[in-house]
Amino acid sequence: MFKRLILVGMIAVLIAALVPSLSNNAVIAQEGDDMMNPCGTEDEVELTIIAGSVGQEGEIVAEQVARFEELCPNVSVEIVPRPDSATDTIAQYLNFFEAQSGDIDVYQIDVIWPGILAEHLVDLNEYLPAEVIDAHFAPIIENNTVDGRLVGLPWFTDAGLLYYRTDLLEKYGLDVPRTWQELTEYAQIIQDGERAEGNADFYGFVFQGNAYEGLTCDALEWQASSGGGVIISPEGEIQVNNPETIAAFELAASWVGTISPEGVTTYQEEEARGVFQAGNAAFMRNWPYAYSLGQAEDSPIAGLFDVTTLPGAEEGMTAATLGGWQLAVSQYSDNVEAAVALAAFLASPEEQKIRAIEGSYNPTIGALYEDEDVLEAVPFFGSLFDVFTNAVARPSTVSGAEYNNVSILYFTAVHSILTGQQSAADALAVLEQDLLEISEDFYLPE
Repeated sequence: MFKRLILVGMIAVLIAALVPSLSNNAVIAQEGDDMMNPCGTEDEVELTIIAGSVGQEGEIVAEQVARFEELCPNVSVEIVPRPDSATDTIAQYLNFFEAQSGDIDVYQIDVIWPGILAEHLVDLNEYLPAEVIDAHFAPIIENNTVDGRLVGLPWFTDAGLLYYRTDLLEKYGLDVPRTWQELTEYAQIIQDGERAEGNADFYGFVFQGNAYEGLTCDALEWQASSGGGVIISPEGEIQVNNPETIAAFELAASWVGTISPEGVTTYQEEEARGVFQAGNAAFMRNWPYAYSLGQAEDSPIAGLFDVTTLPGAEEGMTAATLGGWQLAVSQYSDNVEAAVALAAFLASPEEQKIRAIEGSYNPTIGALYEDEDVLEAVPFFGSLFDVFTNAVARPSTVSGAEYNNVSILYFTAVHSILTGQQSAADALAVLEQDLLEISEDFYLPE
């Protein structure tokens, strides 16, 4: 069914959508009609895309590329896996761009990177018509636009979620936790009970505690949901050294070695998912991608868990960090037109629908959140729609090219608190001064 959808629907949508760019070779009319070539060129070309492989992402991307190659037999595509860590990925990308390397044509870029990488990326406004661009959520398009240049086409969006074992909440007579204190208490109750029954490896809560971008996401949720601000306000105010944030991080540090394993300070997304999906945790903070994996037929917890909004310091103070990835085309590519065609194909409604159904990747096209097939596969896309459209953004816009330094300073400070190297008060006082020192380079609205 999907193949027919792609080869018929995609030709109807994408071929009509791609229009000539400023280059005469961008798209080429087919003989005998006015349809446009969805491959961007009739020449034989080779493309390379660097994309993620977390969970089943690598497998799904390979399937997408195979469909593109079937549609465009004159284009061959090589997939290069990016590092699982976003922090390692941006370092790798910067090395490529500093060398002005054309080895990679299409990059998968984080929602926080347009301002950092914009000078190395083509303006997709010059290649794609408004109807293709406008199909995506407007705030994400705005996020991906730097100085009027659209440098990333939205591929999937993300927001942090709380995963919880429905069977264990029922077993112990507990409700879904709505505050961080409730989560702490419920996780301890369930952990004690499961260990008493012989599962010494069971923990109450797992999350992303390693010193990398993922910890920035988790910690921002703890901070914002406790009333402590958003690291740096849109106006450039440093918001880290305050009682609310100190209390939030002290509570998080108390989890390590109690309801969370000591090793949680080394966990990224897949380590947390591995523990939860093995049936060894009551609660988990993770992204939507983990849902379909947990519900797979061979998963020990299939049918035994659900997802909801993250807790807060008080009920109703939930906050979820905005995540998501875009497709960008390198200005150093020798095949820009074909690379744009590949990006447009991968981010199209048809392909986003497949990714949503097969991998629970959140679409960036609003209509898909009302699609019956999508909602049957991923019910929470409907019930938690507001979470994905109102997520808390990391301060990448205001900090601009300095965002990477901001995040490193932030997650390093938080990690030192989680590992007991510094008190929350001391670490955040130092962090505040470090952020102030680089704040003169922030981009502030006039």
